[in-house]
Parts: sequence; structure tokens; C-alpha cells
Amino acid sequence: MFAPVYFDHNATTPADPAVVDAMLPYLSLQCGNASSRHEYGRAARRAIDEARSKVAAALGAHASEVVFTSGGSEANNLLLKGAAGCLKPGLLAVSAIEHPCVLRPAEQLRKRGWTLHKLTVDADGRVDAANFQAVMAAQPRIVSVMLANNETGVIQDVEALAALARAAGACFHTDAVQAVGKIAVDFRRLNAAGVQALSLSAHKIGGPKGAAALVLDKRLDIEPLIAGGGHERGLRSGTENVAAIVGFGVACELAVARLATTAARLLALRGRLERGLQGLGATLFGQAVERLPNTVYFAFPELDGETLVGQLDRAGYAVASGAACSSANPEPSHVLQAMGVAPELARAAVRISLGGSNTVDEVDAFLATLQATVRRLQQLTAMAV
Repeated sequence: MFAPVYFDHNATTPADPAVVDAMLPYLSLQCGNASSRHEYGRAARRAIDEARSKVAAALGAHASEVVFTSGGSEANNLLLKGAAGCLKPGLLAVSAIEHPCVLRPAEQLRKRGWTLHKLTVDADGRVDAANFQAVMAAQPRIVSVMLANNETGVIQDVEALAALARAAGACFHTDAVQAVGKIAVDFRRLNAAGVQALSLSAHKIGGPKGAAALVLDKRLDIEPLIAGGGHERGLRSGTENVAAIVGFGVACELAVARLATTAARLLALRGRLERGLQGLGATLFGQAVERLPNTVYFAFPELDGETLVGQLDRAGYAVASGAACSSANPEPSHVLQAMGVAPELARAAVRISLGGSNTVDEVDAFLATLQATVRRLQQLTAMAV
């Protein structure tokens, strides 16, 4: 069976075997609803409580601060819309490079009377300090800035930004979906700086799809998106996905235990990959600032990113394009546009996101394949001119 080399871990990760093993009983024999009062239900409740403690411990949080959701998108929506539901409409500030699951609900709130400001970033993808301070002077009610970007891997100084937001009286949230498991994330430290809510997701760290969490300062009031049976302290009603939540807990435990060794190994692989890309004449984005150890975002001028991704897929390498495309209307990455990258170069962007199972041999073989692919496409482009 054909199995391409997987270089798209920022999109999702393979479930760790230990995670799968922990989940299996709750997909069959352990069938209880955690709200039921019999032994099956009590066993499910104990499993959820244990998983909640594991997720909290991985982040230096308290178990009572963890609200389980179905995904990072729901967690981000829950915070933005939930916090807005407890406040009078005012100024909402989000960075221009946020994931769509922050940008889209922010746009929805704008239609409901909120004033939306998209915080600008510099050419490296870092939030512009002068713009941020100017917006804080206008006393926003809610601020959301992601800890690490899903495309570039660029890491924000969230502690410093949150401190300014707290001084302005704003609720500060960070989308940490891409950061957890790749860099150390300490909610207690972030909370002390002014971060009141943080989102994370299981399937980015070797866990299952369908489980995520919003870590929430209990002093912050939010309205639930889903009302019903009062699950998750009334903040997220719906019968819990016990198996996925159990897997989430194990994935968090493993991610923390392996963080130091995995990060060092990924950083070495990333350096090898980037040196090879530079030798081939690629443009690298966000290279001058601190980034996730696994993420490389690059482009070859005049080569379409979607075309290159397709060619690499056929050659046996799963990577991602930087563009959000439809067949009729390709659009360059909003992240790169916010960084001031020219649209034609942004359309050429390709992202590689490494994982713990990737090897030096895979990186070297990829670079050789990429060189041949790029030369062939450049020749075809020259012939078409």
C-alpha cells in the first residue's frame, strides 16, 4: 500500500498507540453515559475527571478551569461569543493572522454591534507593538491573539500583550492549539500575566479528533453556546465524548513527558530542512523570529503553491499549501498578506510541519525530490512564457 511521508502535523497528527489503547474500552464495553447514576455512568464520570486532571496538569492549570469541547474551533467560538454575551458591545481586537475560527466569530460579533479591530503584524508575523498599544488605549473589551501561528509557526509574546490588555481592562484570550505539545505552555504563568482563557485541541498532539478544551479563569463570566443538560459546569451541554476525552488526557500526558526531547529533535530536523531549502533558492517566511520547532513555511517565486503541493503528493510527500483555495477563486494566505508579502509570492507558499516520527532520511529524500520537482516546474513555466 502506498504510504506518503507525512509532513503535515500542524493540520493533524497520527493518534499515538497509547492513546488508542486508552480509548478502546470506552468505545465498547465501557458504554456508560457520564450523567447516569449506575456503575457504568460512574465509571464514565471517573474517566472524564481523570482526563480533566491530566489536561490541567499538562498546562499548570486546575482541573476546575478545564471546559471540554468538540474542537479548537468550538473552544474559540465559546470564548469569543460567550464573553461577548456577558458584556455590552464595545471594541473587540483580534490579530490579523488568527485562524478563521477566531476571525469568523469576530466578524459575526461585528454584525451584532461590536467594533472589530484587526491588530496589525510586522513583516515577521509578530503583532505590531505600537498598533497594539494604540488599540489598548481605546479600552477594548475582548482581545484574542494566538500563541503560535498555524502557518508560519511564529510565536507571539503573549505574556507582554496580555499584561497590556489587563491594564486596559480587557478580557484576553489566546488560541494555543498549535503551541501545546511543541513548546512549554503554562496557564498559571500566563494567567498571572493577564491571559484569562486558552484553547487547545487533542488531535494536534497525538490525540483523537473530536476533543478539545477551553481553559478558563473561573472569575471570567461567559455564556454557553450550547444550552441543555448543564454539562461542563453549564458551559457546554451535551453528552460527553468519553473515549475522545480519555484519549485527550493521555495525549496531554505524553506530550509533556516528551516535550524536551521531541522539541530538540524537531529543531534539528527543521534546521536541516531550512538549509536545504535555502540552497535551492526558496524564500522562508518568519525565519528571523522565534517559531515552533517543527514548522517551515517557504515559497519558490513564480511557482504556484497548490501545484507544487500536488506534485509533491504524487511523489509521496504530504505537505500543505499556504493558500485557502477554491477551484474558481484561489486566494493567497491571509497570514502572509497581513505580513506584507506580495500576493504572487503568497500564492506560492508551502508549509511543512514535522512530527516526532519524521527522520533525517525523510528530510534528505524530500529535498532531493523537491529539487527535481522545482526544476521541472520552472522549466515548464519558462516554456509557457
